[in-house]
Amino acid sequence: MTAERTAAGEASKSLLLDRNFTTFWAGQAMSQLGAQLGQLAFPVLAVSLLHASEFEVGVLNAAGLAAFLIVGLPAGAWVDRWLKRPTMIHADLTRMAAMAAVPLLWWGGLLEIWHLYVIAAIVGTATVFFDVSYQSYVPVLVAPGQVNQANSKLEATAQIARIGGPAAGGLLLAVVTAPVLFIGEAIGYFLSAIFLARTRDREVAAPLADRRPLRAEIKEGLGFVIRHPLISRIAACTAAMNFCGMMIFTMMPVLVLRTLDLGAQGMGLVMAVGAAGGLLGAVVAPKLAARVGEGTVIPLCAVASSVFLVPLPLAAMVAEPAASLVLVLVSEFCFGFVVLVYNIMQLSMRQRVCPPRLLGRMNASIRFVVWGVMPLAALASGLLAEQLGLIAVIWIGTAGSFLAAAPVVFSPLLRMRTLPSQVEGS
Repeated sequence: MTAERTAAGEASKSLLLDRNFTTFWAGQAMSQLGAQLGQLAFPVLAVSLLHASEFEVGVLNAAGLAAFLIVGLPAGAWVDRWLKRPTMIHADLTRMAAMAAVPLLWWGGLLEIWHLYVIAAIVGTATVFFDVSYQSYVPVLVAPGQVNQANSKLEATAQIARIGGPAAGGLLLAVVTAPVLFIGEAIGYFLSAIFLARTRDREVAAPLADRRPLRAEIKEGLGFVIRHPLISRIAACTAAMNFCGMMIFTMMPVLVLRTLDLGAQGMGLVMAVGAAGGLLGAVVAPKLAARVGEGTVIPLCAVASSVFLVPLPLAAMVAEPAASLVLVLVSEFCFGFVVLVYNIMQLSMRQRVCPPRLLGRMNASIRFVVWGVMPLAALASGLLAEQLGLIAVIWIGTAGSFLAAAPVVFSPLLRMRTLPSQVEGS
């Protein structure tokens, strides 16, 4: 009862009064805004300016995600050995330098599609280390009872950036070329590094005497994910959903820019509307979970996300451009909403049940599984699109996503009003 009262007291304290959290939060807001400019710039540059084929678009997506498959597991063991804040600072500076190279190559008349592959791979590798550190850093920075509140605030800000970034990028592309947007992303990463440098925490590096062979540490983190009755099901569902979703969203730039001919402004609008749905999901996630059930909301959102993918292939089959745009926007908004609720609740649960010493390896193991499938899906999407056509690939991904929800639908989560919060083995 004492532990429950302590957690309740922590949860009631506003993080807006915590200077270290607000500094960290501000840095991530800047980083997310810059990153969203790049998220729009990459597909516009590849499809519209470099005239990339469906297969080349698939390779570009795969290059950006391959690091999660290649270095995802050892990254978790390394992050558990290192201090997380300096790791994130180094990752930000690496991403800043890589993004700044794009406009320099463009202005020199040298930029080719293979340059984007290399830059995407560098940024992806740095992002692996940043994301594993970032997800493991929140429990270090705030009290256990404030983890849900912190994740909700961070995700809400990220969604605001995902609204403003693409919208601003779409307007900027009316007067500047896509490579210029990469400068904005580089600045975002630089500001993130500055704010992280000003953040203070009490993290202490793991003692050297506690270190074991890297393989043993990786095995321990992966074993925790596989054996945990809830995390293992969430990992299976998320991995399958990500595979199907990546098949669809790899082709989104081709669908919006080429098939529907909506232009860069249309692409920015689609991304912004999807982020608006995500923002609403991030804001209401804690209240929705309290009403529906913290565990119950996870499988419900998994099924709903599949339902809201259906309008995308329909949009490609509708002859009227306005109707196609409406279908895409409805799909993006609703999909963004349910996915953010799902992500916030499953992430908070993982952070609450995992022993602190395993956080980096647990998060890296999850990322290895759920993001490691995405480069494979991106390549499969590009290959299948050239063989079967764009619409067929989107239908395949949509149908597969319904099956992907099975691990959480047929699990104790469906009847679980409160997710476990006792840290195991601490």
